[in-house]
Amino acid sequence: MPLADVACRNAEPDKTLKKLSDGGGLQLWVQPSGHKLWRLAYRFGGKQKLLVTGPYPLVSLSDARHARDDAKRILLSGKDPSEVKRASRVAEKSGPTFQQIADEYVE
Repeated sequence: MPLADVACRNAEPDKTLKKLSDGGGLQLWVQPSGHKLWRLAYRFGGKQKLLVTGPYPLVSLSDARHARDDAKRILLSGKDPSEVKRASRVAEKSGPTFQQIADEYVE
C-alpha cells in the first residue's frame, strides 16, 4: 500500500532504523536520531544498490516518487542511476580544464 503524506509526517523514531515502504523500491528511512531520508532500493548488474533522494521535509512524497520514476527510466535504458547522478554532480562542480584556459589565453 502506498504511503500517505500524513504517515510520513507522523513517523516517529525508534531505537532502531525504521523503513516505511511506498512501493517500487522507494522507502522512507526514519533514523533513531529522528532524521527521515528517502532512499530507492534497486538492482543493477545483479547487485542490490541504494540511491539517496534526499531528506523528507525538503523532498516531498510526490518529488520522491518522481525521482523514483526517473531512476526507473534510467535503469530501463541500461544505465546505473547512481552513476548517472554522480556524473552529473561532477560535471556541475568541475571548473574549466587546463586545455580550455590555454585555448582562451591563446585567443
